[in-house]
Amino acid sequence: MMVEIAIFAAIGLVLDQISFKMWAQGGSISFVMIPIILMAIRWGLTAGLATGLLIGVMQMMFGAYIVHWLQAILDYGLAFTVVGLAALVRKPLLQASLSLNKGKMTLYIIIGALIGGSLRFVSHLLAGVIFFKEYAGDENVWTYSIIYNSSYMLPATVITAIIAVLLFTSAPRLLQKVQQV
Repeated sequence: MMVEIAIFAAIGLVLDQISFKMWAQGGSISFVMIPIILMAIRWGLTAGLATGLLIGVMQMMFGAYIVHWLQAILDYGLAFTVVGLAALVRKPLLQASLSLNKGKMTLYIIIGALIGGSLRFVSHLLAGVIFFKEYAGDENVWTYSIIYNSSYMLPATVITAIIAVLLFTSAPRLLQKVQQV
């Protein structure tokens, strides 16, 4: 499990570099949530949270935009860690996988991606409201932060859900842990 966490965290960091930059101040549409969700579903909550945390920490090491230590925690540490909560759908997803029910598998994968993406959005939203309010100008800071962060988080979450559905339904063996001999 630990080896896979390290490998998928590195893959997540690389996938985050392959992104569509939306704004000069940060925020991009990337595939970074896919390895986090894969680990969360494959190994469970601990692995999902650990993978997300490692990705967030590595992003801070390799060129994060940080204005305050709390903003760093919200935008990097917490934002990517909570994507691992997609593991909440692990048990029913594995049951659907065993019965080869691709419809239920699809539903649970989408729910997991929505959980992870929504919680990441909330973390970025709070960082925006607290630390980037000067960019809102005369606009309400909450409205500004919701629009700003949803402009990249909504497409990123939808893309993540689509790719995860395609991956897991076409190769359900990805959902299973490697058994030690």
